[in-house]
Amino acid sequence: QVQLVESGGGLVQPGGSLRLSCAASGSIFRINAMGWYRQAPGKERELVATVTSGGSTNYADSVKGRFTISRDNAKNTVYLQMNSLIAEDTAVYYCNMGVVPPYGYQDTYWGQGTQVTVSS
Repeated sequence: QVQLVESGGGLVQPGGSLRLSCAASGSIFRINAMGWYRQAPGKERELVATVTSGGSTNYADSVKGRFTISRDNAKNTVYLQMNSLIAEDTAVYYCNMGVVPPYGYQDTYWGQGTQVTVSS
């Protein structure tokens, strides 16, 4: 089994910054793509950013230039640096990883979610 544990959410003023972390543990041989998604109240979950095992990144248009996704393969961890936060960034943020176990095929895992609230 694999567990993803998120940290770093909280309350921040507009224009502020936060850094989210998500660490994977358990039966891991390799992690392929990692990503962050978010879900605001009354809305569907949406992609925020992804990073491949090779380091290629992809961002939602709404966060380009403000958010940066990165990964530390040695620590099985993905980060999301969020700058210039606005009220519309308020949501529960979920990490996502494609994990390959020592024996078997890739499966997709989700973190428990961390609340980010942007408000003055």
